[in-house]
Amino acid sequence: MSDIQFNSRRSPVICSHGCVASSQPLATQVGLQILRQGGNAADAAVAVAAALNVTEPCSTGIGGDCFCLFYSAADKKVLGLNASGRCPAGLNLDVLAEQGIVDKMPWLSPHAITVPGAAAGWVDTVEKFGSGKVC
Repeated sequence: MSDIQFNSRRSPVICSHGCVASSQPLATQVGLQILRQGGNAADAAVAVAAALNVTEPCSTGIGGDCFCLFYSAADKKVLGLNASGRCPAGLNLDVLAEQGIVDKMPWLSPHAITVPGAAAGWVDTVEKFGSGKVC
């Protein structure tokens, strides 16, 4: 190995067949298992996110939102996905105007709450960027 200077409290990690990192070892193991089964980084990331719902429920969850940046080595492009919460399907500017909400959304309005996007984001991530090799 070369003489690499790395001033940190953390040890450097070198991976030759894939790498998964998370704040919880069990969730990390889930991601590694997905890679062993032929999955790619997108597949592993979704699996880790789902596992973190169990291993670290106070920090993440299916009731939140999801964002993804995925590098396609084949296309040499970074692709993105925004699965932040949406408003309910029946909510539009006319409905808000009927309720007297015209200029800005009041902070305490129930309409200021979005529908969580994480679950849909996980599905979209696997469908758009996943390997298609794991189920």
